Amino acid sequence: METIVLGIGETLVRDDRHWASWANWLGVPAHTLSALVGAAVAQGRDATDALRVLRPGMDVDEAYLARAAAGRGEHLDESDLYPDVRPALAELRAAGIRVVVAGNGTVRAGERLRALDLPADLVVTSDEWGVRKPDPAFFARVVEVSGAEPGATLYVGDHPADDLFPAAAAGLRTAHLRRGPYGHWWAEHPDVVGTADFRVNALTELVGVVGGAHAARPAFEDGTGAVGGARPAKVSYLRGL
Repeated sequence: METIVLGIGETLVRDDRHWASWANWLGVPAHTLSALVGAAVAQGRDATDALRVLRPGMDVDEAYLARAAAGRGEHLDESDLYPDVRPALAELRAAGIRVVVAGNGTVRAGERLRALDLPADLVVTSDEWGVRKPDPAFFARVVEVSGAEPGATLYVGDHPADDLFPAAAAGLRTAHLRRGPYGHWWAEHPDVVGTADFRVNALTELVGVVGGAHAARPAFEDGTGAVGGARPAKVSYLRGL
């Protein structure tokens, strides 16, 4: 493996602040919104559907702009990173791997991530590219910036429909990260198990993956799951894919 590309939300960045800020904006307890997000995840829906349950017909993009105009836009700092992010990325670069961060996010999120000076060769968001996951055009851009052939590029993410399936369809190698609501809830689904080339519980496991130490085995402790590039049909109840 020559390049590793990582998503942002629930791969590098914890989303609890994100949802708590939305709950505050809507004037509901954080627990209420968190529970609704969990329900959306379990149904294979977009997590932002939880916002529309609370405010039917809500235009999320318009509401985001209203929040920003009111001085209550998104915030991102070191405390939002998962604790394994810096050591894992630093170790990958030390091993000679090109590290790219590319995921769904706003221009503001991209600016704040770059301000954290992560050990990465490139940090970019979907709004900066003008295309969002799971659009195939997003993963075409990933291939362009990877600096390596698709088969030598590993895309790492937690979300089956946004990360795993479209990355595999683009010819990239894939690692499913068991992290966040989607990562945990869908980890053992047969299509996730069958599609992922690797499955990891932490970013610090990636050095072993790219080094080939675990190339013949999944990373989960229970030892279940298929490895090796099977490409089943997309799961129909994950965001309609």
